[in-house]
Amino acid sequence: MEIALEKTNSSRIARAMVKARVAAGSPAMDMVLTLLVVTDDENVSEALKTATTLSREHPSRVIGVILGDGRGAPELNAKVRVGENSSGESILLRISGELTKHAESVVLPLLLPDSPVVVWWPGKPPTDPSQDAIGQLARRRLTDAEATDSPIRSLKNVARHYVAGDTDLSWTRLTPWRALLAAALDQSSGKVTGGTVIAGSGNPAATLLVAWLESRLKVDIKTRKSDTGAQIMSVVLHTPDGDVLIERITDHSCHFSVPGSSPREVPLGPRTLAELLAEDLRRLDADDVYEATIKHMLAEA
Repeated sequence: MEIALEKTNSSRIARAMVKARVAAGSPAMDMVLTLLVVTDDENVSEALKTATTLSREHPSRVIGVILGDGRGAPELNAKVRVGENSSGESILLRISGELTKHAESVVLPLLLPDSPVVVWWPGKPPTDPSQDAIGQLARRRLTDAEATDSPIRSLKNVARHYVAGDTDLSWTRLTPWRALLAAALDQSSGKVTGGTVIAGSGNPAATLLVAWLESRLKVDIKTRKSDTGAQIMSVVLHTPDGDVLIERITDHSCHFSVPGSSPREVPLGPRTLAELLAEDLRRLDADDVYEATIKHMLAEA
């Protein structure tokens, strides 16, 4: 069921949500969290589509927030949807005028009670997510440096203001690489003496990968620019027994080589935004390894 509201307020939106929920037979007790998506008109459709897909694994109340022109009279328009192509609920808020300065006061009454709150900025994030008015409502704050005009600068700007609960999706994109490298090092008895990461220019995940390897292995890791793509293309780690090598050969697989074992091809494919977000929402506690990685990244900058 979908209900559109114009020039409304939070109380009316909450009543419309109850009406839609009763009509769709979707009690709020089925929801496990509130996901706030702070976006703009250009990206709202794709962002809410991703959030709807995500709600199949994590039934949630999705609240999209579009902050419009801050000039003029305050105005709030909303669209409430329950039970259409998802197991959750969604509210799209369009906030304009003076009300943009107090958007958190609109959002707060619409949060699920006694449930975690996660905020995701699909585009340009605030410099300090934890101090952002909407960010302060959340237990977890997710940014995506790769979606900005200057990915590495954006990653470092947000990292400088890190508090527990912050994560950039560039880190989540590294999970398969980190798993493969951990498996490779488990099979290699030699101590790593150095290494090289080859990736496209301006790749924030590659920047985090180098910082993670250096902070964990206590060695210098060089970087080289790839001429064949924007992705991470290969990682080589030097040991006295030979090189550990993980090298991308297609968009969906890589060459995996460890000293003393036969090289083989293993899966290494891209993941959707919904899959990345789903991974992050499986744990709502602080990520100590991510914190150590970004601290090393900033120390080396």
